[in-house]
Formats: sequence, structure tokens, C-alpha cells
Amino acid sequence: MKTLKNLILISIFPLWGTGGLSAQSDTLKTENIQEVLMTKKVFKKESDRFVFDISNTPIAKGNTTFDILKQTPLLSSTDDKTLKIAGKNNALIYINGRKSNMDAESLTQFLKNTPAENIQKIEVITMPGSEYQVESSDGIINIVLKKKTSDGINGNMRMSASANQKYSDNSSSFSANYRKNKLGISANIFGNENINPQIIILNNGNSDNFVSSVSDAIVGPDKNIGGYLNMDYQLNEKSNLALSWNTRANKSYGNEINFFNTIKSFDQNTNQEVTVFTRSLDNENARAYDNNLNLNYELKLDSLGSKLNLNAAYLNYKRFQSTDNFTYQSSENGTDGNLTKYIYQNIPQMIDNFSATVDYIQKFKNDFTVSVGGNFNKTKTDNDTKDDAYNYFYNVDGTLNHMDLESSPNHFIYDENIYGFYLTLEKKFSDKFSGKIGTRYEITKSLGTSDNAPNEEMRSIERNYNNWLPYVSLNYQINDNHNVSYAFSGRMQRPRFWEINPRRTYLTDYNYTQNNPFVKSQSTYNQEFTYMFKSSYFLILSHSFYKDQIVQVPLQRTSDIPRLDENGNPVLDAGGNPIIDKVQELRYIRTNFGDKQEAAIALGMNKSFFKQYLTTNFNLGVQFNKNTGSLSVDPTSGDVFPEFVLNTTSASLFIQTNNNIRLDKAKTWFLGINYFYVDKQQIELGMLKNLQSLDLTLKKIWNDWTFSVFANDILRTNLITIENNQENGNFIYVYQDNFRRSFGASIVYNFGNQKVKKIREIGNAADDIKNRTR
Repeated sequence: MKTLKNLILISIFPLWGTGGLSAQSDTLKTENIQEVLMTKKVFKKESDRFVFDISNTPIAKGNTTFDILKQTPLLSSTDDKTLKIAGKNNALIYINGRKSNMDAESLTQFLKNTPAENIQKIEVITMPGSEYQVESSDGIINIVLKKKTSDGINGNMRMSASANQKYSDNSSSFSANYRKNKLGISANIFGNENINPQIIILNNGNSDNFVSSVSDAIVGPDKNIGGYLNMDYQLNEKSNLALSWNTRANKSYGNEINFFNTIKSFDQNTNQEVTVFTRSLDNENARAYDNNLNLNYELKLDSLGSKLNLNAAYLNYKRFQSTDNFTYQSSENGTDGNLTKYIYQNIPQMIDNFSATVDYIQKFKNDFTVSVGGNFNKTKTDNDTKDDAYNYFYNVDGTLNHMDLESSPNHFIYDENIYGFYLTLEKKFSDKFSGKIGTRYEITKSLGTSDNAPNEEMRSIERNYNNWLPYVSLNYQINDNHNVSYAFSGRMQRPRFWEINPRRTYLTDYNYTQNNPFVKSQSTYNQEFTYMFKSSYFLILSHSFYKDQIVQVPLQRTSDIPRLDENGNPVLDAGGNPIIDKVQELRYIRTNFGDKQEAAIALGMNKSFFKQYLTTNFNLGVQFNKNTGSLSVDPTSGDVFPEFVLNTTSASLFIQTNNNIRLDKAKTWFLGINYFYVDKQQIELGMLKNLQSLDLTLKKIWNDWTFSVFANDILRTNLITIENNQENGNFIYVYQDNFRRSFGASIVYNFGNQKVKKIREIGNAADDIKNRTR
């Protein structure tokens, strides 16, 4: 069930930012298996970015763009969906300097189904300048495409399959590029089908009351089909006009969760422990559609590189989700009895966004550049939620007596307008010293309205705020072997659209997530010092301070419930009064929760040995986390809970190594050996235990064919365990097994004229909107 996966993953993975969180291998894991030819610097530091040049290597052949990004120095992925940069919460994807205009899930599918042969280099911008509209401590991955010369057509076909202990995954894609004179067209279509099994254990409570929910039968089928169409036309030598369309359709029907619940409480009257067993069955059907268009105009103003860039984009995102949650009486041996509660939820989400950007870059002969521009985003989200709860009551003979209905529909509409302006000054003072200074001013106006909110305050929520966001970067090339740099930036992070939709998502009767329309923006201040030696070894010192951080906080309290007999009827005492038992209620509430500091020390190496027979990418470091915050009141309802307090500091060791071994002189056989280890660390939910994974890949290149076989998480050690013990006696335990161990193979065929010029990649104006969709 996707809502359960979001509960765990959203709470954990966005908090990890070290380079040591190596990629959890995806189903097309063919990344770390090609020789790097050191005919020129492959990995180097340039001003405000790291550059990984793969143009003179066969590393991209047979790989997807996602594969290549995961093997790029400083990049990692632990959930096989999102990419992270050392010290960053998130990595945004740019292509030829412009941001992709897709929602987060569509972007992942796009990267996993796009061939990497056309990539010239990958730029990793750990601290983006004011000209980039990014949030929090986000970094940027800029993919620079090759510039080819010939007319004609070429393309790529790919098929892959893998299997874990439970199910198999299958995917295929077709991509083509066409160029004739001034017209360039590129297109891609892809499809995949997979089932995501999970084992989940959720325990919470205290010495008197305890709830354990165990599920070893979570099934999440997923189907995707999509693609893109890009057209670029050269109007004249100085100007281009381009149009791009990206689309994806997702169907996820038949998501199932089967929780067996053990509820223990202490009866103060009898001084005895009371144990109740229930079963929670959850069935979810969901489908989503994402379409976006972008129109781009670029005008080159002079030979120095000055230019004007205009973008207008439209994004339409629709998601339809219905959930049936059943609660049954059960016994210790798992024999189910009567249905006691049924919750039906219909949870649609509609997002419409129009965006526009203007960027003007003026370059001068004295190595001085002025960049000025602005952006406008207008977004409307429409969430018409239906939430019906049915309580069932039975006669002594087990027949249904009556049913109570509690209906709580909520139509939440959110309108947001963002206006942004920036100015950046960049100067190269000498061959050794350069610097950049800038600022961005953002105006945000938003209004959220609800027709059936639980209180008047939530019926209309208006938030207007303005932010100055400074930036400075200094770079000094001491000599050919030594480079140092420093950067500082101030950023903000707005809540994601689904986070402010005031609804609950039930896991069990007393365990659910609660979104919050009162969540406000988060401020972030980032600093980074970098030292690089011989374009092979690097040291990164980073620090981020998060004020009013947006997180998911677990609040729990003891609630009263009537004791039921085997027919689901209240049990009465000698006086005819219902006997009341206790149950531990747990809410995961999305809110602003105190402050957080992250600091990291990372040592890294990217180097080839033994005449390029071995190429290794190695990272070693320590991340320090300090979390401070407290919460005792549900901001959406005013319900009071025992205070949840977090005032902890932790240090976590991380190790990452990706090794490519060439097995023959003909450069056709390659072996990849990849490993990561992450020590335990403190996160908002509690103490996350250590993680590690060992992955192997074998690859064969034969003419235009590439064959790969792979094994992921061979030792089956990439398992999630979280523990939290509060001073008030409350505790939380989370265990999650996503069956990361898998085995698979892929086949790739390249066809056509490989010198066909890739069309100019089209920029877009949607900026951070895609990252705030579901």
C-alpha cells in the first residue's frame, strides 16, 4: 500500500544526505562496470560545481540515465527512486542548464527509461546560486548532452527483468533521435510492471498499554507507461524555438495490507493484563496521470555567450485513490470473527500549474557575468476527499443488529502564487581566483479553503510571506593539483501539496497519518568548504541549519475503548455499565518541529589503477545530526498528547565504494562490485539502525548489443529498523523489509547513425512544482 510506504520512506530517506548513502541498486543496475579512459580529467572541480566527464569513455553504453547518475561521484540513492548529493536532502535534475518539468514519480521513470549514450558530462552543483530556484539544502544535477553533427536517425531499445524473493519486475523502452537541417526531434516511450512486497512490524506503547501490528503480506502492484516528445527548430543562427511534452500514466490496483494486531492493556480494577486481537485489512486502488508542456525560446546575443531565455510551461497532475480499511475481531491463532469497523476513503488530488521564467545573461570581455531574471508560478490543487466510517454491532446470536455511520467529507482547495526575482554577479579575477555573489527575492501568496473542516480556523488559511535568499561562492585554484572553495546560501522550503491537505490515512484502527494545513515554510542556511587534490581526491566539510523543519512527528496517547464480546457487542460489568479497556493511539502528524543541524566530513576518491583495469569511486566520512523539538498538541484538532521530545545528537560513519573492473583487453567484459555501509543515526522518528548492501554486476558489450546480469543486496542487509524511547515511558519500534535482494538481466540494442545531433534540450519553467506533487 503506497500510503504505508510513504509513512516510512518520507520519514527516513529525505533526512539522509551523506555521500555514503550509496545507491540501492535498481532493476537496471549496470552502472559501475565500464573502464574510464584517463585521456583527460574525468572528475574535476570547476567554480561552483563538480564535473564528471564521460564523453571519452564507454561508461554510458547500455545504461540508463539513472544508472549513470548513481555511479557519479557524490551521488547516491537508497530507495531506488530519489537521488541525493553529499550533504543534501534532495537532488534536482536539470538538462543543459534547465529544470525538468515532471512530477517526482514521472521523473524517476523518465530517468530509468532514457538511454545514457547522449550524455557529454554530469555537473554536480552542491550549493546552487541565486539564479536557480531550489529549496532547503537541495543540490542540482545538471546533465549536459553531446553535440553531434550529422543528420539522420538513431535510437535505443532496452528490455530488462529482475526478481526478488517474492515477485518479478519487467520493463522496456524505445528511444529515437531525428535531425534534418534545422529541425530536431527526439522521442521516447516506456512501460514497466512490478510488484513491491514488504514486511512491516509497528510496535508502540508503554509499560501498561502496548500495540503490535505485524504484516508479512503487503503487496503493491505497479504499472507505468509514458514517454516524451521534444521538438526543436532553429529559427536562425541566433535563435531557437522548442516545444516539449512529457507524459506518464500509472495504475496501482490491488495494493493490499494485512495487519494482525495485538492490543494489550492493564485493567486497574482487576489488576490483570487484558489482551485483544484484531485484524486490519487494507485494499487500495490508485491511478495517476501526469502531462506537461513547455515552450522555450532562446536568443543568443553575442559571441561571448550572452543570451535571453524565455519559458512558459503548463503541468496537469491527477491522482485518484480509493481505500477500503476493514477491522475484524480475531483470536490469538489468527481466526477472524465479526467485522467491527469499515472505513472507506476516496482521496483524489488534482494539480494545475502554470509557470513562466525569464533569464537574461550578459557576459563581458573582462570575465565578468551579470545574470538577472524572474519567475512566476500559479498553482491550484483540488482535493475532494470522502471519508466514511461504519461501526457494526451484533446480536447475541452473531447476526447484525445495526450499523452506525460517521461521514467526514472534506473539499480542500489550495491556491498559491509565487513571484521570484534574482540577481547574480560572477567574476573571474585571475586564472586562480573567481567568485560569485547573488540574491533571490521570493514572494509567496497562498490561500487554503475547506468546506467541512473540523473547526472554523481550518476553513480558510491564508499565508503570505516574503524572503530574501543570499548566496556567495569563492573558488581558488592554488595550482594544477590543489583547489579550494567555499559557499554559503540561504534557502526556504514550502510544504508539499499533499502535506497540507487535512486528511488522515489509516493503517489500523488506532495507527494513522495526519496531514496539516497549518504547516509553514522552513528556512535553511547552508555552508560548504571543499578541497580537491589532483582532480581525484576531495574533502568536503558541510553544515546545514534547518529552522522550523517540516517533519512527521509520532504522537501517542492512551484512549478508552469498550470491551467487546465475540459478537462485537460491549461487555457489561455487574452494574450493567460497559467495561472500558485502554488502547495506545498513534498519530504521525506532519508539522513544523523545532530545529535541526547537520554537519558532515567526507573524504572521497575517484581514480583508475593498473592501466585503467580498475576504476574506483570511494567515500568515507562522518555525519553529525542534532535534533531539537517538542510537540504535545495535534495542530489540526487541538487534541492533547503526552509530549514528544527530541533533544539528541548522533554521529554516523558512512562508507561507500563503487568498483569497475575490466576483464579483458578487448574492453568487452566488465565486473562491478559495489558496497555501502551506514552506521546508526538519529532521525525524527528515532534511532535508525545501520544499513549496508553488497551488489554485483557482470556486463558484456558485443557490437551494438549490451548484455548485463546483476545481483543486488546479496547479503540481504538493507533492512530498516527504528527505535525510539521517550522519557515519559512511551516507545516506538518500526521494522521494514522491502526485499531489496534481487537478481536480474537486461539487454540493450543501439541502432542508426550514432552521429545524429541530439536536439537542443528544452528548458522549462515549472521549477520546484514537480517535487511538491505526491
